[in-house]
Amino acid sequence: MINETSIYLDYNSTTPIDPRVLDAMLPFLQENFANSSSTHYFGQSINEKVKHAREQIIDFINAEPNELIFTSGATEAINIAIKGVAESCSNKGKHIITVSTEHKAVLDTCKDLERKGFEVTYLPVQTNGLIDLSELEKVIRLNTILVSVMYVNNETGVIQPIKEIAILAHEKGALFMTDATQAVGKIEIDVNDLGIDLLCFSGHKMYAPKGIGALYVRNKTKLSPQIHGGGHEQGLRSGTLNVPGIIALAKACEIASEEMDLYKRNISELKDKLETEFLKLPNTSLNGDSENRIFNTTNICFKGQDANVLIGRMKNIAVSNGSACSSALVEPSHVLKAMGLSDDEAFASLRFSLGKYNSIEDIETVISKIKELTQPNFKYA
Repeated sequence: MINETSIYLDYNSTTPIDPRVLDAMLPFLQENFANSSSTHYFGQSINEKVKHAREQIIDFINAEPNELIFTSGATEAINIAIKGVAESCSNKGKHIITVSTEHKAVLDTCKDLERKGFEVTYLPVQTNGLIDLSELEKVIRLNTILVSVMYVNNETGVIQPIKEIAILAHEKGALFMTDATQAVGKIEIDVNDLGIDLLCFSGHKMYAPKGIGALYVRNKTKLSPQIHGGGHEQGLRSGTLNVPGIIALAKACEIASEEMDLYKRNISELKDKLETEFLKLPNTSLNGDSENRIFNTTNICFKGQDANVLIGRMKNIAVSNGSACSSALVEPSHVLKAMGLSDDEAFASLRFSLGKYNSIEDIETVISKIKELTQPNFKYA
């Protein structure tokens, strides 16, 4: 159980609900419980609240109301986007491009499409985690229907050049999609300026609850529905809307819009201190580009150590050795391996992802604990 004596540095995995978000959604779990699709007064009054929430969210990314589809989270949004494009655009071609360091939600969806006759190119990354734009330009073909590149990597925090990638995709007539799960709520996103056709994100990465996410679909982008049964969300995602989650997501966007600069300044200072102190230790190195990286994330290789052992020994400190969605697998991080790390180096790496509830005392405690655990003469009890 996470309590006041615990230190949580795994915000890329999930975030706690902001109390203001909880306050906003609670009435829709209690007295305002009507189905927003119902035609009676109670249902229609809830529907108006959903419309307002949708407008708040689309304003946050500079989209239009009819361009947002509510989902249960980013994984569902990714599946709807990739499979929807594959089915609707198969007459143009069956070639998809993505990146070897994508989240498993993208990689496994692409693997599924390969079994159905689609061809997928998995772009490599450089040692800093960034793709080579010239390599992307070489592999885009006239029959490429989709280029999907993660905005911010969940393990290393590396930020890809999204605007430039979108331009290259559009020059060959391909759609451009980004999994922006680790970007939305942390950095400003303008889907029109960036040239994004499809964007996926999830509420529980930005202080809203689990079980709510969204898919941005640019107008005139054709998708084949993946969930049928009632025509909700313009027929692209049938199912009764998660109204409390939608209200919560809108409130989280509102808070992020107002406080993003403050988050960035405070969290950056804490992350920089953590990273600087760790890189002073012998046999340590940073995984991922030092400049093109989100402000809350650092991934450090403690050569010669076992990250799982370190995690177990820290007890009341929550950090990660990879994606939470893959943590049950006893194998090295596919992200770090794609960046050229050996199995031993990947197994020796820890991800520290900070959030707005962390303090300087948290950081100093974690630095002290890691130094204690990694000193050459340390003996495990």
